[in-house]
Amino acid sequence: MSVDDKTETACRICGYDDGEAVFDEYGVPQYVICPCCYNESGIGDDNVSQVRELRGYWVASGAQWHAPKFRSTDWDLMTQLANIPPEWR
Repeated sequence: MSVDDKTETACRICGYDDGEAVFDEYGVPQYVICPCCYNESGIGDDNVSQVRELRGYWVASGAQWHAPKFRSTDWDLMTQLANIPPEWR
Protein backbone atom coordinates (compact mmCIF):
# COMPACT_ATOMS: atom_id res chain seq x y z
CA MET A 1 0.00 0.00 0.00
CA SER A 2 1.41 3.38 -0.96
CA VAL A 3 1.38 6.50 1.19
CA ASP A 4 -1.29 7.96 -1.11
CA ASP A 5 -3.57 4.93 -0.71
CA LYS A 6 -6.55 6.03 1.40
CA THR A 7 -8.07 2.56 1.73
CA GLU A 8 -9.61 2.04 5.17
CA THR A 9 -9.66 -1.44 6.67
CA ALA A 10 -10.72 -0.58 10.25
CA CYS A 11 -14.33 -0.05 11.26
CA ARG A 12 -14.87 3.63 12.07
CA ILE A 13 -17.17 2.73 14.95
CA CYS A 14 -15.31 0.00 16.85
CA GLY A 15 -11.90 -0.33 15.19
CA TYR A 16 -12.31 -3.97 14.13
CA ASP A 17 -9.76 -4.60 11.41
CA ASP A 18 -9.41 -7.86 9.50
CA GLY A 19 -7.45 -6.24 6.68
CA GLU A 20 -10.36 -6.15 4.23
CA ALA A 21 -11.34 -2.77 2.79
CA VAL A 22 -14.41 -1.14 4.30
CA PHE A 23 -13.77 2.07 2.31
CA ASP A 24 -11.75 1.89 -0.91
CA GLU A 25 -8.87 4.18 -1.93
CA TYR A 26 -11.40 6.77 -3.17
CA GLY A 27 -13.37 6.78 0.09
CA VAL A 28 -16.23 4.78 -1.42
CA PRO A 29 -17.90 2.53 1.17
CA GLN A 30 -17.84 -1.19 0.46
CA TYR A 31 -20.99 -1.74 2.56
CA VAL A 32 -19.31 -4.35 4.75
CA ILE A 33 -21.10 -5.33 7.96
CA CYS A 34 -18.74 -5.33 10.93
CA PRO A 35 -18.85 -8.66 12.81
CA CYS A 36 -18.05 -6.79 16.01
CA CYS A 37 -20.33 -3.74 16.31
CA TYR A 38 -22.65 -4.69 13.40
CA ASN A 39 -22.31 -1.32 11.69
CA GLU A 40 -22.35 -1.34 7.89
CA SER A 41 -19.66 0.81 6.28
CA GLY A 42 -21.31 3.66 4.42
CA ILE A 43 -24.40 3.64 6.66
CA GLY A 44 -24.24 6.16 9.50
CA ASP A 45 -20.47 6.46 9.53
CA ASP A 46 -19.95 9.33 7.09
CA ASN A 47 -19.50 12.13 9.64
CA VAL A 48 -17.59 12.29 12.89
CA SER A 49 -20.53 13.19 15.11
CA GLN A 50 -22.55 10.17 13.94
CA VAL A 51 -19.53 7.90 14.31
CA ARG A 52 -18.97 9.10 17.87
CA GLU A 53 -22.64 8.69 18.73
CA LEU A 54 -22.74 5.12 17.37
CA ARG A 55 -19.48 4.25 19.12
CA GLY A 56 -20.74 5.70 22.41
CA TYR A 57 -23.93 3.67 22.17
CA TRP A 58 -22.01 0.48 21.34
CA VAL A 59 -19.53 0.95 24.23
CA ALA A 60 -22.27 2.00 26.69
CA SER A 61 -24.20 -1.14 25.74
CA GLY A 62 -21.25 -3.29 26.82
CA ALA A 63 -19.23 -3.38 23.56
CA GLN A 64 -20.92 -6.66 22.69
CA TRP A 65 -19.80 -8.57 19.61
CA HIS A 66 -22.48 -9.28 17.03
CA ALA A 67 -20.56 -12.37 15.83
CA PRO A 68 -18.49 -13.52 18.84
CA LYS A 69 -16.85 -16.30 16.80
CA PHE A 70 -14.67 -13.58 15.19
CA ARG A 71 -13.41 -12.27 18.56
CA SER A 72 -9.92 -13.43 19.45
CA THR A 73 -9.37 -15.02 22.83
CA ASP A 74 -7.05 -12.16 23.85
CA TRP A 75 -9.41 -9.44 22.59
CA ASP A 76 -9.00 -6.07 24.28
CA LEU A 77 -11.45 -3.20 23.73
CA MET A 78 -8.89 -0.40 24.09
CA THR A 79 -6.45 -2.06 21.68
CA GLN A 80 -9.22 -2.43 19.11
CA LEU A 81 -10.42 1.16 19.53
CA ALA A 82 -6.85 2.31 18.85
CA ASN A 83 -7.28 0.95 15.27
CA ILE A 84 -9.83 3.66 14.47
CA PRO A 85 -8.36 6.15 11.99
CA PRO A 86 -7.46 9.38 13.85
CA GLU A 87 -9.88 11.49 11.83
CA TRP A 88 -12.79 9.29 13.03
CA ARG A 89 -11.96 9.24 16.75
